[in-house]
Amino acid sequence: MATEQEEFWRGDFGNRYTDRNQGEERLDSVVSSLAFFSKVLDRTRGVRSVLEIGANIGLNLMALQKLIRDPQLSAVEINEKAVSELRSNLPSADVYHTSVHDFQPTEKRDLVFTRGFLIHVNPGRIKDVYKVIYESAQKYILISEYYNPEPKEISYRGNENKLFKRDFAGEMIHEFEDLSIVDYGFIYHLDPNFPQDDFNWFLMEKNGG
Repeated sequence: MATEQEEFWRGDFGNRYTDRNQGEERLDSVVSSLAFFSKVLDRTRGVRSVLEIGANIGLNLMALQKLIRDPQLSAVEINEKAVSELRSNLPSADVYHTSVHDFQPTEKRDLVFTRGFLIHVNPGRIKDVYKVIYESAQKYILISEYYNPEPKEISYRGNENKLFKRDFAGEMIHEFEDLSIVDYGFIYHLDPNFPQDDFNWFLMEKNGG
């Protein structure tokens, strides 16, 4: 049975979110993502295949396409409208129109990442998503989300039970002992050059991956 969070993003709210990622906001997002992923990729080795979970229309992957030579891009996305635009934006990408809870990885990617996705996952199912991320990754995992030392729910655009902050990376490291932190940082909404939402990011490596 789908969670209320899945239904929320599959339906009208997810459609409206997709509509907001257009025009000038879309261009600004790709430019800022180029700066962000340049920093992240500088701390990796040999990344060619990438999977984003919760990709929406693919703005993050569009940035990565410009930074990785001959990339193999993949995406998991639950919203039908977003999937249609994602496939148009990145026709060579493998796009899985499904919930992360139903996604079954059949191959591992060099880098698996989320950006503003885990914060919307039902807390009772978060460990299931950690497992999907871990099992999908060959070498690196990137988590870019709202951070809080303890799990905390906050209102999201007037909606309750739809956004949750916690220590996602710390929980994954505790869950999977072969993960280690490569680097971490903070993205600030008042950055003079590349402003984005306030997110903490954590790049982890699977030791022996």
